[in-house]
Amino acid sequence: MQTFFPTQKQLSSAFSGCSPFPQAKPEPQLKRPSKWLAQHELYPAWSAADDAKNKAAKLSDAAVAEFEKASSKAQSKTGKIELYSAKFYAACTFGGIMACGLTHTAVTPLDLVKCRRQVDSKMYKGNFEAWGKISRAEGVRGIFTGWGPTFWGYSVQGGLKYGGYEFFKKFYADLVGEENFHKYKTAVYLTASASAEFIADVGLCPFEAVKVRMQTTIPPFAKTTVGGISYITGKEGFGGLYKGLYPLWGRQIPYTMMKFASFETIVEMIYNYLPGSKNDYGKGAQTAVSFTGGYLAGILCAIVSHPADVMVSKLNANRQPGEAFGAAMGRIYKDIGFTGLWNGLPVRIVMIGTLTGLQWMIYDYFKIFMGLPTTGGPAPDKEKEKA
Repeated sequence: MQTFFPTQKQLSSAFSGCSPFPQAKPEPQLKRPSKWLAQHELYPAWSAADDAKNKAAKLSDAAVAEFEKASSKAQSKTGKIELYSAKFYAACTFGGIMACGLTHTAVTPLDLVKCRRQVDSKMYKGNFEAWGKISRAEGVRGIFTGWGPTFWGYSVQGGLKYGGYEFFKKFYADLVGEENFHKYKTAVYLTASASAEFIADVGLCPFEAVKVRMQTTIPPFAKTTVGGISYITGKEGFGGLYKGLYPLWGRQIPYTMMKFASFETIVEMIYNYLPGSKNDYGKGAQTAVSFTGGYLAGILCAIVSHPADVMVSKLNANRQPGEAFGAAMGRIYKDIGFTGLWNGLPVRIVMIGTLTGLQWMIYDYFKIFMGLPTTGGPAPDKEKEKA
């Protein structure tokens, strides 16, 4: 029956032209917006986020391109750097200067509070209270008291420490042989780092003496590094700059042994846990591993070396002229007791953890910049001893 009767649609089409009544226009169908259009029309924040993400990606790409350009230029000037060559040790020394000098100077405000609390634990209750009191009494510059000797001292120490570590690690590895090195590599790391730090502290000690006295005398006994050195040598002779050398060795050598040996071990563990090999990861990922390993190593370093760090501060601030080292140590320990040796430890954990993480990140990033492999991970094969 359907074939004999027209449908409503057919009737409307046939008589639409002669109908006396106005025809209702069909409502236009809205085109469904795409996901991209909906994001930009209905949610403007998405558009802003996308723009920010795109700009960040462009800036990142530009930074990587500039880094590669500068790295290629530097490598073309120095030539190909062979591992364990004179150029290699020079590059590692310069990387150590950057890593230690810059980072220690950056955390001078933390170091200032730590040193003053070690000398007088009741002086400040916390960092923010300390910085507030110092800035009100001495101005904002007062928060950075001691930055000059800190920069020069730790630049010298950093260069000798990192460059020396690379040298002694290779020296002791060759001395024991390849097979024994792989068996006892932690012992090699410990011995190499101790040897490097022993030498590095001789360069650090005069600047450390000036720094500690600047930070623990109110107002500071000298305004500049040169002025501080002149004042100490004028009153106590050249030996006055080195009266804290033994406790400095006692603080820094265990610290550095823990810093390098634990870093090498932690980094190796991280790469063993991650899928693939170390070479499968890019520059950013490798430096992130360096920072993580360095931060964890820094926490251990702070705990191991803290009692000696307290003694260094006390000796530089309170040791009497002509007083024997042992007598001074005994007198100070009697005053502060065992508990006093741990004054300021939480602050130092934050400071040293951050410092050590940043130092390894800067050091390894500089090595990448010079076309060298980062520190840690599997030992390189003999056939890969060229960068």
